[in-house]
Amino acid sequence: MADTSPVILWLRRDLRLGDHPALRAACTAGGPVIPVFIHDDQVEALGAAPKWRLGLGLAHHAQALADAGSRLILRRGEALTALRELVAETGAGSVCWTRAYDPDAVARDKAVKAALKEDGIDARSFGGHLMFEPWTVETKQGGLYKVYTPFWNAVKTREVEPPLPAPGRIPAPDTWPASDDLDDWRMGAAMNRGGDIVRPHVRLGEAAAQARLGAFIAHKISDYGQMRDVLAEDGTSGLSENLALGEISAHQCWHAGLRARHEGKPGAETFLKELVWREFAYHLAWHTPRILTGNWREDWDAFPWNEDDTEAVTRWKQGRTGIELVDAAMRELYVTGRMHNRGRMIVASYLTKHLLSHWRIGQKWFEHCLIDWDPASNAMGWQWAAGSGPDATPYFRVFNPDGQRDKFDPDRRYVRRWIAEGQGKPPQTALDFFHAVPRTWGLSPDMGYPAPVVALDVGRKRALEAYENRTF
Repeated sequence: MADTSPVILWLRRDLRLGDHPALRAACTAGGPVIPVFIHDDQVEALGAAPKWRLGLGLAHHAQALADAGSRLILRRGEALTALRELVAETGAGSVCWTRAYDPDAVARDKAVKAALKEDGIDARSFGGHLMFEPWTVETKQGGLYKVYTPFWNAVKTREVEPPLPAPGRIPAPDTWPASDDLDDWRMGAAMNRGGDIVRPHVRLGEAAAQARLGAFIAHKISDYGQMRDVLAEDGTSGLSENLALGEISAHQCWHAGLRARHEGKPGAETFLKELVWREFAYHLAWHTPRILTGNWREDWDAFPWNEDDTEAVTRWKQGRTGIELVDAAMRELYVTGRMHNRGRMIVASYLTKHLLSHWRIGQKWFEHCLIDWDPASNAMGWQWAAGSGPDATPYFRVFNPDGQRDKFDPDRRYVRRWIAEGQGKPPQTALDFFHAVPRTWGLSPDMGYPAPVVALDVGRKRALEAYENRTF
């Protein structure tokens, strides 16, 4: 006989109904399903933009669950305590969730699973956030991959399970447990006035993510290999925002990319490689969790990076370095909550090399500002740019932002879109920057565009000298 006791579905970064193994297991267990999200200390620690975006995602997913005849229960506090209380209130016999892979989440989840099992509760975790569980991809010697290309070669022909359909029905309990009010959590409080500026740029929820994927496959993927680097064009999938909260799954994106490759669309292979780049980031975060908090190449601990909020670092954060492409990319971040991937590489290189400032400064700032913040991808991207990470760009390579501008924004459409100073009639996107940033910065478009905080040739020379004189 099927177990008819309730199942608690602990939701985290998996805010979708389709291709959700934990949800499917809960729905087939035989009893009612109680979806819950817990605002614990790891949620509390999120930066302003990712926490705000999570709040929007929760509100949207709560409605999706309601449309499916279910409900989202909200609780605040330590995860194990909240789950035990729900078990006691509902008589639930099992708890299931989608795995996370950063070390703090892993430690929490292991402790929760062990404690619940000791209580006699069936506690199970499922895949769904990644295509390949990190411990299943090994070199021939049995170790982790430290370079992307061999990792890609190892997984590119692997079978990826086809996406699961959304359940036709989510069994509901006769009586629902009490729930917090999402508004009381004030998840957007730290965004202040910036939320109103960023909100029009958000593509919220599972249906929007699927539409985004469909439009990308139909209209953009063929030229993706070339257009993804053109700063003024909308040539990327834009799916990082939705992947970050699990509003779409990597499986769904992978199989869409495979179909496009089968149809002969030339950019499909590049898209698949980008999905695997995300997998590689989690592979490294799982096997070498130090990548999230310190130099992956530990000999870089001796490098004399600046670790203070100097005036130059403040100018970088404010998008007022005097280097057009750096400033345009930083301003795009404040207006949209995201940044073009080419821009991310350029601003990271500028901070860590021209300004010789520690990549952790930039990593933490992105943690605060990105609505598509992802712990593994953010950490690996910053260390790749800085030269301290695996598979890194050669540490002595210093991007020239002006050369990058001439190559990837030759008519300066991207620069003009985001920098108001010097334009007689700047576009609204450029003006929105001044309404999104903190008032305490005291910025206005009539201030005039600043002189460079450091000349590009001077910054490059200083960086190369520091590399030549390194003691490791």
